[in-house]
Amino acid sequence: MALRTYDEYIESLKAMRPNIYKFDELIEDVTTHPATRNTVVGHGHSFKLSSEPEYKDIFTTTSHLTDEPISRYLSVIQNREDMWANSRLKRRMFQLSGTCTGGRCVGWTSLNSMYATTYDIDQELGTDYHQRLRAWLKDAQRRDITIAGALTDPKGDRTKTPSQQDDPDMNLRIIERRKDGIVVRGAKVMICGVAAANEIFILPGSAYREADKDYALSFVIPRDIENLTIVETRHPSDKREHEEGFDIPVSEGGITQAYLFFEDVFIPNERVFMAGEYKFTKQAVFNFISAYRAAIGGCVAGQGDIKIGAAMLVARANGLHTKVFKDKIIQMQINNETTFGIGIAAAALGKEHPSGTWLCDMTLANVNKVHVATLPYETSRLAQDIAGGIGETGCMPSWKDFQSSRYGHLIEKYLKASSSAESRTRAARLVEWLTIGAGVPGCMHGGGSPDGAKLMIRAFGDLESKVEIARRLAGISEEIPEPGGR
Repeated sequence: MALRTYDEYIESLKAMRPNIYKFDELIEDVTTHPATRNTVVGHGHSFKLSSEPEYKDIFTTTSHLTDEPISRYLSVIQNREDMWANSRLKRRMFQLSGTCTGGRCVGWTSLNSMYATTYDIDQELGTDYHQRLRAWLKDAQRRDITIAGALTDPKGDRTKTPSQQDDPDMNLRIIERRKDGIVVRGAKVMICGVAAANEIFILPGSAYREADKDYALSFVIPRDIENLTIVETRHPSDKREHEEGFDIPVSEGGITQAYLFFEDVFIPNERVFMAGEYKFTKQAVFNFISAYRAAIGGCVAGQGDIKIGAAMLVARANGLHTKVFKDKIIQMQINNETTFGIGIAAAALGKEHPSGTWLCDMTLANVNKVHVATLPYETSRLAQDIAGGIGETGCMPSWKDFQSSRYGHLIEKYLKASSSAESRTRAARLVEWLTIGAGVPGCMHGGGSPDGAKLMIRAFGDLESKVEIARRLAGISEEIPEPGGR
């Protein structure tokens, strides 16, 4: 199969075994159910745009395995230009859908992380994980599938390692090793966009030691594999966006989160890329972080673009010239380009891994994550400020009230300003949705916590070299170590 069309993508999801639940209801068809249909539509943009000349270079590339055109989401990132395309793609997808499309990008980053990690495992231990991954990836490219990524384990008591937990299933683990594969039990939580995915790529959730080797896991599975139960989590959209009219401000997308429950799931060897090689778990996580935290700046810049536009729409609908808010709008632009630009810089200062994949600069990637956990919230505050009370308080009648034969005409009369009441309300609802509703991405903890990123900055920031620079410039020959030897 060449690049899939949107209709072929939809049909691939319809053909899957239903195993996703929400509110204790089995979702028979993720493409039509109100809890999941919007995230499918959002992810579907990548299939629609792959054939459009304007976006083809962003959304597609050439496979280094087959020399055939493929979705960029299924590619190995091999150089700076590939990483820049990663950021551009994510920004564009946010502009189109209004939300995260993590059901593709996290899987993309996961396969790139393990492409490098499996190469190193094989080089040291003589395993064949890398060849397995290449064979699977070649087939995935041929089928043009969507792949979600899953890292986070429930973890349980954070003061204990996985093997020390009272319940050993608090981290996903191997419970049986067979000649033809492994059996796993446990869970992955807070997983993005699973409903829009054909397969799920699993990574180790942390760096493990020998006692925790059964938790050192990486594999890929069909989303509808036997003994996997998926539960979609509640969401700020549940009470509002499933109605018609104003309560669907963004019809082009919508993100979902889910818990994955593995109840003795069998994984055949050809889909297993790590099974106990605990020494390489830290590297797998670091490889993921370097790319994901660099490109996440493109995601929030794309959402920030929408915030700017929505805030300006409300201001104009209210009858105010946007020059009144020029300083605030400029600051919003600065916030956007800061996260986008640092991600580009992290890619530019990266390096090639011996496997052929590209690793971004770890310090800048994590600096970007810290900014992503702060600047988008400032952009949201400014959007609310510009929009005024109608965009921030949520004090707007519903679509049904607008349609009321008894008082709908009064609502339209008194909500009208420089624009019609309907246009003003739609713009205000978009601001509300983007800044305090379901349109808010996981800026604080998506891709890891800002405190975790700061630890990485400390580890990779090479502070001692800066001390040496200062010591030389100050003309100090004496060694001045940290007190206490730390």
